[in-house]
Amino acid sequence: MPLALLALAIGAFGIGTTEFVIMGLLPEVAADFQISIPTAGFLVTGYALGVVLGAPLMTLLGTRVTRKRMLMLLMGLFIVGNVVSALAPVFGVMLAGRVVASLAHGAFFGIGSVVAADLVAPQKKAGAIAMMFTGLTVANVVGVPLGTYIGQSAGWRTTFVLVALLGVIGLVGVAKLVPEQPKPEGVRVRHELAAFRNVQVLLAMAMTVLGFGGVFAAITYITPMMTEIAGYSASSVTWLLVLFGLGMVGGNLVGGRFADRHLMPMLYISLGALALVLGLFTVTAHNKVAAAVTIVLIGALGFATVPPLQKRVLDQAAGAPTLASAVNIGAFNLGNALSAWLGGLVIAAGLGYTAPNWVGAVLAASALVLAVVSGLLERRSAGAEGRIVAGSSPEAVAAPARH
Repeated sequence: MPLALLALAIGAFGIGTTEFVIMGLLPEVAADFQISIPTAGFLVTGYALGVVLGAPLMTLLGTRVTRKRMLMLLMGLFIVGNVVSALAPVFGVMLAGRVVASLAHGAFFGIGSVVAADLVAPQKKAGAIAMMFTGLTVANVVGVPLGTYIGQSAGWRTTFVLVALLGVIGLVGVAKLVPEQPKPEGVRVRHELAAFRNVQVLLAMAMTVLGFGGVFAAITYITPMMTEIAGYSASSVTWLLVLFGLGMVGGNLVGGRFADRHLMPMLYISLGALALVLGLFTVTAHNKVAAAVTIVLIGALGFATVPPLQKRVLDQAAGAPTLASAVNIGAFNLGNALSAWLGGLVIAAGLGYTAPNWVGAVLAASALVLAVVSGLLERRSAGAEGRIVAGSSPEAVAAPARH
């Protein structure tokens, strides 16, 4: 794998850290600004919405510059947003800083996926994408727990200063290691938007929303589930999330390796197993050991879908992949927001803290159904093309034989 992937992974590590570390620092931020924790929670919601809106916006703005230069500009935006958050005198300024940082998120992963895939041979594209996303998964194992500890010990502002420094390292890495690639000729906004007329692109994005949404339906409410149902102490939740992160790292690498060989079978297996494990979590959540093992499996199976889904979008939008790739990153965050809302609804309805697991299982199963539909459509299309190549028009093939 090219060394340039390391620079992309470092940028992904910083972005992953800033996205998730705020969840562990909400009490400190709320106390500093003298606001309620639910109000501080807008820092999470605002970031997620910024990713969804910023992914297509920043990608379209970047169609006039080279991908390397756009990646550098996005890392600069990320640095500015985190510095603003670290120095914010009032809550509104910090929220603005979070939104600014989030605007870089989707476009960085979207453009970075295209760059990573272009750096390697065709049979290694999914592995290269997975290598970049390793930075995001490792952030959940190292960056988030460490950032939370630093924020609780030395103040939350210190955490955001350090995250900004990670952005600086990522920016320098991109500048030094990522090769210059010529700006794609003839790429226009209309050209990029044309990819969304491809039903396979839309199906892949819907799989992203539902599949990864299934993961976060459960993980969003992991704290009350583990403390109230499994019997863990509140301090143990951090280590349970580290286990989840380790599962993400392993699943991401395995998903990237096998997606290069058997992309659709990889999706069928990972989504089917994810739906099954999420359903079982309603039972295993009542036992400490079983719950811990299940959390690892959810992380592994959930992130095993990321490289194949991202590569699926790149393959199906091959003529103009950049915008579609970035929007698919926004789809992950849309899935997170949707599943968190649905999980909250079933808890509020009095169905208990394990009820979001059923929501996640249904979402993952729905993604599996879409994957099967996508595969059937692809085989049908390939069969029709094969008949045409063989010299028979579709009409001639369909017509009854005459004797």
